[in-house]
Amino acid sequence: MKIYLVAFGILLMALTSCEDDDFCDKTTTPRLIIGFYDKDSPESHKDVPIYVWAENKDSIYELAVVDSILIPLDTQNNTTRYKFSTTNIIDELEFSYTTSDEFLSESCGYIAYFNDFTVSSQSNNWIDSVEISSTNIENETETHVKIYH
Repeated sequence: MKIYLVAFGILLMALTSCEDDDFCDKTTTPRLIIGFYDKDSPESHKDVPIYVWAENKDSIYELAVVDSILIPLDTQNNTTRYKFSTTNIIDELEFSYTTSDEFLSESCGYIAYFNDFTVSSQSNNWIDSVEISSTNIENETETHVKIYH
C-alpha cells in the first residue's frame, strides 16, 4: 500500500509540475523601413539595384532590385552605419537614435523601440537626399526613411 502512495505522489508531482509550452506570437523589435523614390517625381517609388551592408558585417541585400527595404538597427548602440551601393557607387548613412525596451513576456523577452531617430549622410554619390518620415520606430507598417535618387 505504501508503494502505491509513493507512486501516486510521484505521478501527481510530475503531472502538476509541467508547464505549457510558451511560444512568442507577438511582434519583435521593428526593423527600419527605407523607401526609394524618384528625385524628379518625389511621390513615385523608384526601383534600384542595391547592395546593403552594415559596417564590418555581411551584406543584407545583394543586388536586389527593390523600391523599399527593411534593415535592422543595433539595439546595443545608439548608432548604426550602413553602406548602400548601386552599380559600384557607394553611399554611407549613419542612423542615430535612443532605444527604449519593453518587456513583453517570458517567451518573447524584450522588444526595443527606437526614438529621436536621425540620419546623417557620409556621402552623396548616388543618393540625392534623405527624408525622415517618422522619428519614432515602433512598427513595420510605415516607411520610416525616404531616399531620393
